Amino acid sequence: MLAAAVLAACGPRPPVTQEAFVFGTRVEILVWGAPDIRVDTALAEVLQEFDRLHRAYHAWQPSELTALNEALAAGRPHEVSEELAELLLSAQTLAAQGEHLFDPGIGRLVALWGFQGDAPKPVLPDPAELARLVAARPSIADLAIDGRRVASANASVALDFGGYLKGVALDRAVAILKTRNIRNALVNIGGNVKALGRKGETPWRVGIRHPRAATGGAPLATLELRDGEAIGTSGDYQRYFELDGRRYSHLIDPRNGRPATGTQSLTILIPPGPAAGMRSDVLSKPLFVAGDDWPRLAQALGVHQVLRVDDAGKLSATAGMKERLTFGSPDLTVDVVP
Repeated sequence: MLAAAVLAACGPRPPVTQEAFVFGTRVEILVWGAPDIRVDTALAEVLQEFDRLHRAYHAWQPSELTALNEALAAGRPHEVSEELAELLLSAQTLAAQGEHLFDPGIGRLVALWGFQGDAPKPVLPDPAELARLVAARPSIADLAIDGRRVASANASVALDFGGYLKGVALDRAVAILKTRNIRNALVNIGGNVKALGRKGETPWRVGIRHPRAATGGAPLATLELRDGEAIGTSGDYQRYFELDGRRYSHLIDPRNGRPATGTQSLTILIPPGPAAGMRSDVLSKPLFVAGDDWPRLAQALGVHQVLRVDDAGKLSATAGMKERLTFGSPDLTVDVVP
């Protein structure tokens, strides 16, 4: 599962790099300037926590989350762990702030489109079942949470933390590294990145992928990520299938139950603060789904650094974000949005 690259200490050392595959994506952790034995212990603890979160809250393999979903479908109240109760309350708050354009309660819609599995298949959902679920309007807001007791009068609600848990894991990773006296690190979970300290004498530098470029190609833009900042991208290239020349992505619009259109990718930069990693993961999604209305919603969410690529490949950004970015091509036109 794990691959470590640790080079001998002679002259300036590169970061110690640890890679894994968890949450259905590639995870990379880079640590700068700490003793090997301390790094090994810290990285093992981080990856153990990632694996625990992945197993506990998997949306379709047996987990605490699937047990809750089964109870909700049967109309039964269910007692969850204290941790899951806290995650649900947090997700409820964030979903409401984003006007429920991203809602972890639409797990049945995600499954109906084939995005609960290793590889989506190019098959459209049954129209009657899609219409039924849209009419049922499942939402995480339907959950009644009383301590550890969770219930819902809407049997169509099913939780999927696919767009939420990676951000939680980012914050957990940085907290673990700090307790192990790691002061300089970069944690990357499938393109959701959080920085701790610096890379030697320079800030950590990260790239933003062009949504239509091949994997491993030149980035659309780069930026220097400061201590405590987190960056998150939602894109229609991450999990999708194509049918009859049309792309269907895993980012479902709860209003119509269909994959959101109008945006290829949307990246946000979150300043240092409580749950910066979680916010970077979650808040890019309602802005992606909002389409052309993203500036209004970004203002409401207090997200001031945004880069968007629309469905025609046109770039727009807030002034604060454009100032931070170095674009791969100097000829790119980027509309600045107030």
